Amino acid sequence: MIKVGLTGNIGSGKSLVAKIFESLQIPVFNADDEAKKILDSPKVIIEIKRLFGHEIIFGNRVDRKALAQIVFNDHTKLDQLNSIIHPAVRGKFATWAGQQTASPYVIYEAAILIESGHYLNMDKIILVTAPEELRIKRVMERDGATKAMVQQRMANQWPEEKKVKYADFIIKNDESELLIPQVLKIDKCIGVRDTPPHPNI
Repeated sequence: MIKVGLTGNIGSGKSLVAKIFESLQIPVFNADDEAKKILDSPKVIIEIKRLFGHEIIFGNRVDRKALAQIVFNDHTKLDQLNSIIHPAVRGKFATWAGQQTASPYVIYEAAILIESGHYLNMDKIILVTAPEELRIKRVMERDGATKAMVQQRMANQWPEEKKVKYADFIIKNDESELLIPQVLKIDKCIGVRDTPPHPNI
């Protein structure tokens, strides 16, 4: 099974690209969504309490906003959180990928795929790029965030130019090129298809 990592900095549009791959019947594992589920598991909550205190636990759930405020301002705390979440997510992905026997490849979608080092476990890497100001604008509109808030979140990700050297394929989402033709070209290359399926979108 070919494992393809899909990544891109905040506001790049990697989730939209993932949906296009899904429309081609390519299975997509969203690592960030899976991390949110794992965050509320009883075992993880015990670790969160130990590292970050009881005040960010309400009932049986983690206050994600409170946790984000802590880790986005403290790289040591962020590393501690990632050391809990990342191994669990990777375990889930390994099990899931082994079940996708009908597809020529699978997609592992993750925001910090390269920063975390997990790109080393992928056969190919796709990087979605977009100009910084456009990415800031998209996130401000999407999340109702201020520019300063978005920039703070961006500070926890490597700049695009640093990630380019790790990518086998680059998708430009700068509103000057259509996304679907770029995805179809990559699908044909990775999936070794003579005729890629038409996206059902």
